Amino acid sequence: MHPLSRFAKRLSSSRELRRRRPPRLRTAAAADGPPTVYYLCPDYQEPSGGIRVIYRHVDILEQAGIPAAVLHHRTGFAARWFEHSTRVLAAPRVRLSSADLLVVPEIYGPFLERLPREPTLIGFNQNAYLTYQHMKSGRLPAYDRFAAALTVSPDSAEYLRFAFPDLEVSVVGNAIDGERFHPAAGPPPRRLALLPGKRPREADELLRLLGERLSGWEVVRIEGASEQEVAAALRGAPIFVALGLREGFGLPAAEAMASGCFVVGFPGFGGRDLFAADCSRAVEDGDVLTLAREVAAAMGRYEREPEAVREAGARAARRTLEICSPRRQREELLSFYRKHAPGAAVD
Repeated sequence: MHPLSRFAKRLSSSRELRRRRPPRLRTAAAADGPPTVYYLCPDYQEPSGGIRVIYRHVDILEQAGIPAAVLHHRTGFAARWFEHSTRVLAAPRVRLSSADLLVVPEIYGPFLERLPREPTLIGFNQNAYLTYQHMKSGRLPAYDRFAAALTVSPDSAEYLRFAFPDLEVSVVGNAIDGERFHPAAGPPPRRLALLPGKRPREADELLRLLGERLSGWEVVRIEGASEQEVAAALRGAPIFVALGLREGFGLPAAEAMASGCFVVGFPGFGGRDLFAADCSRAVEDGDVLTLAREVAAAMGRYEREPEAVREAGARAARRTLEICSPRRQREELLSFYRKHAPGAAVD
């Protein structure tokens, strides 16, 4: 590797590590009002499924009568790339008591020992494959101080239970908004949609392999889009290429399936439960040649039998919206907090 490339890589890693440091959190000697569930959240303005899930958890808790808030680092910061009315607070303006719960995402893993001891600590590990990221060799995240952990898929739960046998791990599945993510009323044009963000090299290699087979097809790269724009792009494409990379759940693939896409690609481990053989095609992780063959086959079938591909997409939508139902997510989340926030009234 060229010295400048090594320097750029170290600089990028250093910047990312700084973003993972939790804010300074203050504690109070006694509780001021009922216990509150605070979801610590990084100040990322880029679209992120994980941040959307944090906001959704807080909404569910508040609607159920459990005081909750998203706790951002800076005063005045809130996610702007999706519509919400979520209660958002800034760490400098909050004092945590021993009665409160502090829910901590896995990205803070290298700095868990910096968290205060007063509130009850709950891990929210949405992607177990990030658990050790940016940690020095031999170090372990300080989960011994945590009362329990939440995750979003059986795959991540298995990982965490193996890594931390003494940690209580519960699964609260993600939900898809069926009013926003749903199949189009009519047949979409010949469009191939993909999110290249995590695997840009594989995305580029795939498109090069497809070559002239893409003639007559529009390639839609979904990047930096709002939730509404993502939903519209997915509805407008009959085929979606999943480029998951060590996913905790695989939200892009799930949203594409809910939108009626025939999904072809890498489940990314955490997304394996979403792929069903009659309405999608799972490809072995990293096998770009097989991915290209499967995508080409799906495109050819849509050219010959568009209704057959749409019917498969409709089956995927029904299945995904059943697996990822808001009702199920609400029940699982409130069941967890009935146990771990006994002082809060649960509707």
